Amino acid sequence: MASMNPVRGTHDLLGEDILRHRHVEQTAFAVASRYGYSEIVTPIFEFTEVFARTLGDTSDIVTKEMYTFEDKGGERVTLRPEGTAGVARAFISGGLAQKLPLKLFYRGPMFRYERPQKGRQRQFNQIGAELLGVAGPLADVEIISLGAQILDELGLSEHVVCELNSLGDSESRNAYRECLVEYLEGHRDALSEDSRERMHRNPLRILDSKDEGDKAIVADAPLMSDSLNDESRRFFDDLRNGLEIAGVKYTLNPRMVRGLDYYCHSAFEFTTTALGAQGTVLGGGRYDGLIKQMGGQATPGIGWAAGVERLAMLVAGGIEKKRPIVIIPVGAEAADTALATTQRLRRDGFSVDLGFSGNLGKRMKRANALNARATVILGEDEIAREVATVRDMDSGEQAEVPLTALETHLDHFR
Repeated sequence: MASMNPVRGTHDLLGEDILRHRHVEQTAFAVASRYGYSEIVTPIFEFTEVFARTLGDTSDIVTKEMYTFEDKGGERVTLRPEGTAGVARAFISGGLAQKLPLKLFYRGPMFRYERPQKGRQRQFNQIGAELLGVAGPLADVEIISLGAQILDELGLSEHVVCELNSLGDSESRNAYRECLVEYLEGHRDALSEDSRERMHRNPLRILDSKDEGDKAIVADAPLMSDSLNDESRRFFDDLRNGLEIAGVKYTLNPRMVRGLDYYCHSAFEFTTTALGAQGTVLGGGRYDGLIKQMGGQATPGIGWAAGVERLAMLVAGGIEKKRPIVIIPVGAEAADTALATTQRLRRDGFSVDLGFSGNLGKRMKRANALNARATVILGEDEIAREVATVRDMDSGEQAEVPLTALETHLDHFR
């Protein structure tokens, strides 16, 4: 039955897949914590306006990809397609302006109605970081350095490149917008219908068009760098100098843009060639105008997000799973002692598995399947003498150990 299959664009996580996902998330959170970032968890769905106002009503995400519905109370709500909007909403509704600067880390599922492909699903997971309340380029250096260190500790630094560009301040963006519109007007008839509609509403979004004809036109468009004023150039120079001091390697990508007006100054992406078309694994930028656009106080901010699935696909080798100790009772009389011993060891911090049934041979076979580090065999004879037979599953060596000394003997198997 179709209803018993996962919905297209979703998938179950278990085994090696879930180990890789947890490894990515836990590594990222550990690094972010060292940088002083606290975790925030926002709702999986928000009022639709939260995303429509932040992502732009002409964006593909809003017009084509959001999962939006009316709930039983008549409210229009949307499953979150990204994380920054929810964090910004929480900043406003939670009255967090008194706690600036704020350094926040998030992780969790996002939802977009897209054509599923390698590295892209309709339900996917992201990690992200946001730094609110710092206007200077030092914040940009830190947030980019955080992303770089996470990728490095995942073993991916040799497989990714940090691409960097400046979007300038509002004055620079307005000057660039005029140059861009003038250029695009000369190619209006060759542009796609979507791009013609965006010509005067949001021309920078045309630079991100997926239409092949648009791409050819955009390839010769003016560069943002040609419109930067002195202040914007100083900001970008300070950012680049800071990254060099921090030891973060980067390349300049003058074609990288962000189509929404609240973005400014820094734009960056960590890209790879190992995933085919889905080349960006972590990307972000400065969004000083976002909080004000959402109805809050003008607050500088910068952040990034990364796809957990894409990062997990890049993680090399297997993720080591903790090897358990397996308790094996032999005979009905051993069941109670085995259960009590299992719980005692678990409370003491050991990873312990107790099979539910089976003879000695079946239980040993299961222990091998679990890649057990050691087995603790409890038979009637052992219980009568208050000992256990402990087998090192790597060396095959066995030893009789008093039950009262079991924890001490097993300590090196943790």
